[in-house]
Amino acid sequence: MWISASPLPVSDQEQSVLQKWVHSPSTPQGIAQRARIVLLASVGIANHAIAEKLSVSRPTVILWRKRFEEKGSGGLLKIKEGRGRKPEIPLSRIEAIIHDTLYTTPSDATHWSLRTLAKKHYVSYFFIKKVWRAHNLKPHLVKTFKLSSDPHFIEKLKDVVGLYLNPPEHAFVLSLDEKTQIQALDRTQQSLPLSFGHRKTLTHDYKRNGTTTLFAALDILKGKVIGHCLKRHRHQEFIKFLNKINHVVGKELEIHCIVDNYATHKHPRVKEWLNRHQRFHFHFIPTSSSWLNLVERWFGEITRKRIRRGSFQSVKELTTAIENYIKYNNENPKPFVWTKNAEEIIEKVNLVKLI
Repeated sequence: MWISASPLPVSDQEQSVLQKWVHSPSTPQGIAQRARIVLLASVGIANHAIAEKLSVSRPTVILWRKRFEEKGSGGLLKIKEGRGRKPEIPLSRIEAIIHDTLYTTPSDATHWSLRTLAKKHYVSYFFIKKVWRAHNLKPHLVKTFKLSSDPHFIEKLKDVVGLYLNPPEHAFVLSLDEKTQIQALDRTQQSLPLSFGHRKTLTHDYKRNGTTTLFAALDILKGKVIGHCLKRHRHQEFIKFLNKINHVVGKELEIHCIVDNYATHKHPRVKEWLNRHQRFHFHFIPTSSSWLNLVERWFGEITRKRIRRGSFQSVKELTTAIENYIKYNNENPKPFVWTKNAEEIIEKVNLVKLI
């Protein structure tokens, strides 16, 4: 039987909050324990009896009762500064670690590793790892980039992004490019299949059985692809592909093609062809801006899903695999949705230039 004392006043609203903290599995145990102290005190149980029941000291019970009286349930959420376990490594050491990670390099390397930085600051490998993770520092990783030097970058960017975000009515917008030199690679030995506890294996060496070039035009609204595999990628083959597009797309529609600055796309014979087919309109992306051409995203998909791990004994077999992938894609099209407007992209590019 618990010894009674004067009940600690707790409102119905505070009672509800404390009960929720006690019964929620996501509540930190320290906070849940403080809530239990207050709830027991609210029904008139004495301090030493609460301490005995919850296996804490009597001063702890008194501390949290007093804190609740002063600040309510919010006072139970954190301890006062100066209390609790003191850090074993001073803050100045952590700041020095961050400074060295960001602004210095070791004499024999281009960047710090966990062990080299730990050795310099006389701390453990795991402590450096903890600091890096807390501050999202990854000196072992690097991203490559290239800013376009095209003098008409902004005009071309606005033109292409405008097509993505606001395509013209009664028109067909295509993102068009070639994926060149796709190799028909055959492994030198038979692969081992995937099984329980064993991943699929491929030999590192292979036989080259020829190449093909995939000409592809991505419908930006529907996600369907017009594709054609040809042996070479000269202006002659490009014109053949344009003729195919002209045949496939309804005659009543204008055709807007987003293309890169490859010389084939600007060949005099191609320009002559465009003059004879007035419904075709070319929109050139800025130089060094392949990321602006959505068909490149689709090329990444076909490479990852169908080509990279494939094994092909001939170019014909490779071409058949590509054509089957395009057919499947067009039966289940999923368009890539462009979300950034031109102003947001220009702002980001200007920021990178400043850095």
